Amino acid sequence: MSKVAWLFPGQGSQAVGMGVALAEAEPAARAVLQDADAALGFPISKLMAEGPEDTLKLTEHTQPAILTHSTMVVRAWAHRLPKPDFAAGHSLGEYSALVALGALGFQDAVRTVRERGRAMQEAVPVGVGAMAAILGMSQADVEASCAEAAAATGKIVVPANFNGPGQIVIAGHAEAVDAALEAAKTRGGRKAMKLPVSAPFHSPLMEPAQARMEPILRGLTFKAPICPLVNNVDAAAISEPEALRNGLVRQIPGAVRWQATLDLLLDQGVTSYFELGPGKVLAGLVKRQAKERGLEVTALSLGAPEDLAQLG
Repeated sequence: MSKVAWLFPGQGSQAVGMGVALAEAEPAARAVLQDADAALGFPISKLMAEGPEDTLKLTEHTQPAILTHSTMVVRAWAHRLPKPDFAAGHSLGEYSALVALGALGFQDAVRTVRERGRAMQEAVPVGVGAMAAILGMSQADVEASCAEAAAATGKIVVPANFNGPGQIVIAGHAEAVDAALEAAKTRGGRKAMKLPVSAPFHSPLMEPAQARMEPILRGLTFKAPICPLVNNVDAAAISEPEALRNGLVRQIPGAVRWQATLDLLLDQGVTSYFELGPGKVLAGLVKRQAKERGLEVTALSLGAPEDLAQLG
């Protein structure tokens, strides 16, 4: 029997107008927006609907907006979807997954991710850190390029997101990231680009944010989820509430092991994937990785009312 995974997107999938059509069509989605506004004490619903884009792109706003949109999708359409055997979320998306699985309350989560966004932004002054994507290189070559750059500059640069075969994001001090990109060229890196982000997420430079967030996360109530979560930092299927909490603490400076997450799901026989929330990035990564392994899967992105037609 086919197994099912629910996937939840992270930063970068936000857009002005997100969730508007869904809120108009689904009372359950509107209720989530009202809960988000109440929990945050300001109208995130208005920012999601109207922007401005520059304000929505601030990580303290982006994170609760994406979590809210994903939760709107789940509350509106869970009855239309097959029940998950596993769930996973990309970075911020891990919070969305935990809310969807009943392991974390929505209002707790939306307040927490707003603070997480602030903590991550304030951990490193703007301009000090950077992130870049390197395409077409092996993990070993990316790691070697980072090590070479770190040794040459005396600064930090590490792999931050293992998104898929030949798709790795690095993060650290800006000058070390630049040096790593040069080192990657000498190793035959096909393409490399700096990313338009405001902080070096998922690197050791995020340790101040981890220290700030740990007591907040320790104060939250976690429950057993309805199915295992494959967490970012270990790419392991976990269900124990304390393990869920610890995963969120450790993921802040830890790398997002998305390729390993998808490998675990594919190895477990998951053939149906539902990306719930804004954007279509994760469904694309699933299809690419399954194809590389010669596996047949279905991967759908559901974020707006017109997407429901895909369910038949």
